[in-house]
Amino acid sequence: QVQVVESGGGLVQAGGSLRLSCAVSGLTFDYYRMGWFRQAPGKEREGVAGMTWSGGYSYYADSVKGRFTISRENAKNTLYLQMDGLKPEDTAMYYCAAVLWTPFMTTAEALGASSYNYWGQGTQVTVSS
Repeated sequence: QVQVVESGGGLVQAGGSLRLSCAVSGLTFDYYRMGWFRQAPGKEREGVAGMTWSGGYSYYADSVKGRFTISRENAKNTLYLQMDGLKPEDTAMYYCAAVLWTPFMTTAEALGASSYNYWGQGTQVTVSS
C-alpha cells in the first residue's frame, strides 16, 4: 500500500522560511517523479515544484522561482521543499504527489495535478503579514 505523508507545515511570518518533507513508502521511490502542489481556500490546486526521478531536473511555478527549492533523497524515500522568503499569498495546504517515471514531461505536465496518481493528505502552511 502506497503511503505519502507530508510534514513541516506551520505558521510563519512573512519573509520567513519553512522546510516541508514528504515521506513515501509502498513504491520504488527511485522510479517516480515527484511534485509539490498547493491549494488555498476557494482556489484550484496548483503545481509549485516538480522533480525527476534522479533529481537531475526540477520545475518551478513562476510564483515561487528563486524562493522555493525542491530536492529529494532517494536513499530515504523523501522529498523536500525548502521555502524561503515566504509571502502571505503562499498560504495554502501543501501536497506531495508521485507519478511513475516517464521519459519526457513538459513543465506544464510536471506541474499539472492530473499527471500524478499518488497523493498525500497535505500539510498546512500559513504566512502572516
